[in-house]
Amino acid sequence: MERGPVVGSGVGARIQALLGCLLKVLLWLASALLYFGSEQAAHLLGSPCLRRLYHAWLAAVVIFGPLLQFHVNPRTIFASHGNFFNIKFVNSAWGWTCTFLGGFVLLVVFLATRRVAVTARHLSRLVVGAAVWRGAGRAFLLIEDLTGSCFEPLPQGLLLHELPDRRSCLAAGHQWRGYTVSSHTFLLTFCCLLMAEEAAVFAKYLAHGLPAGAPLRLVFLLNVLLLGLWNFLLLCTVIYFHQYTHKVVGAAVGTFAWYLTYGSWYHQPWSPGSPGHGLFPRPHSSRKHN
Repeated sequence: MERGPVVGSGVGARIQALLGCLLKVLLWLASALLYFGSEQAAHLLGSPCLRRLYHAWLAAVVIFGPLLQFHVNPRTIFASHGNFFNIKFVNSAWGWTCTFLGGFVLLVVFLATRRVAVTARHLSRLVVGAAVWRGAGRAFLLIEDLTGSCFEPLPQGLLLHELPDRRSCLAAGHQWRGYTVSSHTFLLTFCCLLMAEEAAVFAKYLAHGLPAGAPLRLVFLLNVLLLGLWNFLLLCTVIYFHQYTHKVVGAAVGTFAWYLTYGSWYHQPWSPGSPGHGLFPRPHSSRKHN
């Protein structure tokens, strides 16, 4: 007896072909979005005018952002010190910044120069940034120690103790209160300025026609997303946490740290170099001299 055509196998083949076509369309769409998004973000971050406006934006966030506390819900999740973003991101902001930005700087510099020494020199800016963060943290603690006093909370109020330093005060079970510069505001401001400066190089990188495959574009966009997150968390910090002057001083110190490094020292020959330094040929280098 003759058997009829197997219908199930034909339907399965058609489904597989359809899924294959759908997968190709999705991959093409993802690639197009990755290319378009990276091009637009590079163009925005690479604009000197927009970078100056970005500095003004950060200043406005820190100075006027606290006024929003009268117009937002004080019970939102971002008002809690123990919220997910505060614990996982703000407290480890420098680690996240080094991880994402380090990968971007590594790829951009090495693909542009193919030289390990130049790549290491540009990555050393992150080492300097880590030293700035550690030094600022110690300075803030020193300021709190020098300006603080020891208090014992009582039902009637606070009882002042004349213990000489924080360590002995805390060991006695009391509270040490001094002028506390907002380290979170400092760190987020410094990371925002640092990431905007480093990511701005990608526009010139693309303009020179250097290799920019999907991995590099993806790493760049991840840095852009992290920069956006830092801006949002900085706004949340100035709205919900710390006293006004503590936040302003923290942001001012972060901006001053950026100016000393990216705005001044990195332009000197005995420094790690500014972002993009030595990566791209000078316009007159290809001209022939008569």
